[in-house]
Amino acid sequence: MNMSFVRLIKPMLKYTLQPFFRLVRGQTLGVRAVVLDGQKRVLLVRHSYYPGWMFPGGGVEHNETFESALVRELDEETGVQIRSRPELFAVYANFELFKGDHVALYIVREWDGVKRKSLEIAEYEFFHLDSLPEGTSPGTKRRLREIFSKVECSEQW
Repeated sequence: MNMSFVRLIKPMLKYTLQPFFRLVRGQTLGVRAVVLDGQKRVLLVRHSYYPGWMFPGGGVEHNETFESALVRELDEETGVQIRSRPELFAVYANFELFKGDHVALYIVREWDGVKRKSLEIAEYEFFHLDSLPEGTSPGTKRRLREIFSKVECSEQW
């Protein structure tokens, strides 16, 4: 199959098939990354199929570890290559949209270049913590407060 065709339809398939998979799977696992640069800025992405700015990441596939899913998702969405083991910050229940969803949040401090833009990602950019873009998701804002303002960590995303 032509790889450019696959890249073109992948976001569409993810968006249309995701509700089906949530129905047939009892539980889903996801990963998100707080990618920091040397200026204490955080990398946020805006998906082409979902509103708002959020951390890069995605689903953990069968026969995949959390960390290998994180490495894959960062590469696919932004081209970020992790240089050292990421720090697991917390695991959250994300029951707002699906009662069986859990998200592992990692902090990535050592990485190499943002160089790719996938069809899944409409935009990505580094932002200072005090100037997050309009439309930053509430969950993203809560996680940043937990990490940087030492607010008590919630169990819910």
